[in-house]
Amino acid sequence: MPEKSRRIFFKNLILGALSVPVVSISSQKNDIRDKMVKKGQMHYRRLGRTGLFISEVSLGGSPVPEWPILAQAVERGVNYIDTSHTYQNGNSERLIGRLMKEYGRDKIHVGTKFHVRKKWSEESILETVDGSLRRLQTDYIDVLHIHGAGTEEILTDERVLSAYDKAKRAGKCRFTGISCHGNHHQVVTKAIECGHYDVIQLGYNVFDIQKSEKDIETHEDYLGASGIRHLLSLAKRHDVGIIAMKVLKVGGKRQDLGRYKTEGQSIFQMMIKWALENPNIASVNTEMLTYEQLEEDLAVVGQELSSEQSTALYHHVVKNAKDYCHMCGTCQSKCPSGVRTTEILRYLAYYENYMKQQRAIDSYARLEPKEQAASCQDCGMCEEVCPYGLEVRKRIHLAHAVLTSI
Repeated sequence: MPEKSRRIFFKNLILGALSVPVVSISSQKNDIRDKMVKKGQMHYRRLGRTGLFISEVSLGGSPVPEWPILAQAVERGVNYIDTSHTYQNGNSERLIGRLMKEYGRDKIHVGTKFHVRKKWSEESILETVDGSLRRLQTDYIDVLHIHGAGTEEILTDERVLSAYDKAKRAGKCRFTGISCHGNHHQVVTKAIECGHYDVIQLGYNVFDIQKSEKDIETHEDYLGASGIRHLLSLAKRHDVGIIAMKVLKVGGKRQDLGRYKTEGQSIFQMMIKWALENPNIASVNTEMLTYEQLEEDLAVVGQELSSEQSTALYHHVVKNAKDYCHMCGTCQSKCPSGVRTTEILRYLAYYENYMKQQRAIDSYARLEPKEQAASCQDCGMCEEVCPYGLEVRKRIHLAHAVLTSI
């Protein structure tokens, strides 16, 4: 994005934040109430056509917290946990299995995942499912996801659909889903429209207010700018459940975020409330690894975002948007050298923002040498096509430096 356009965008973003409060309109509030039930201090929303009611704040299992915190989350009303057979070498599923044994299978809905990478087959999917069931100590998985679905073709691959069909007929999974880390405009649209998937776990956070070219006038148009509004509306029309992930995104390297604290709440709490304002979001999936994080995240269940807090969020986006990748996949699809730019930027986010340094290093190492940043020919195509003006080359070379330095 030209610097002049960026300055205009930032100016309008701040002015818009000051003049247009981002509080839910009445119809949105009614929509949320229609799909929500309250039990104790927890609010539960309907997960699309699955009919499951899951907690507004759910638990991410990468990594899963230690036992006392995990148990406390369930006692506080968290009833959906996301995991994968790869998380903590299967130990995430094992601990969740213990949890379901002790608290009752009916108290917890679990979503886990299988991969479709390298040498995979229908048989390998079913073997993965059986392994997950053993570790989870259960007869069935509530939502079985394709882990990180990156292409449209994989969604309708006969091997995948046959594996799902066999798992369902055997009673091993109730509902189908995908998690999507990139190329979401194509992948999520296909997943919704093909009719095979009940649940989608999608990256969704306050940086989706970012706009690339035209001035911004309303809150809804912010989402329209990033294309997320269309995806969420499409999911609603097809009654596909949406779980928001990567909600607590800070953009760029971790910094002192205390300056954004507003009305006694942290920016992370405001980010959760912002996401839950959308009635098409069933739950915000977060990792709560300490008692402090547990208290922080669960404290805002059922709360609304104030106009002052909206303004604080926008100031944060304005300051940090230049380092935030939306994972749209445009740069990667246009790279003439085949560098996996979107994936590399995701690994850098793991390293910088999510304190998952080893996971980032291992993931980057799994890329073929020709897919790594060292193969970049410095042609600038990635930055030319990036809708958000990200300095892609600078960021992927930084990723290469930090992810290969150990």
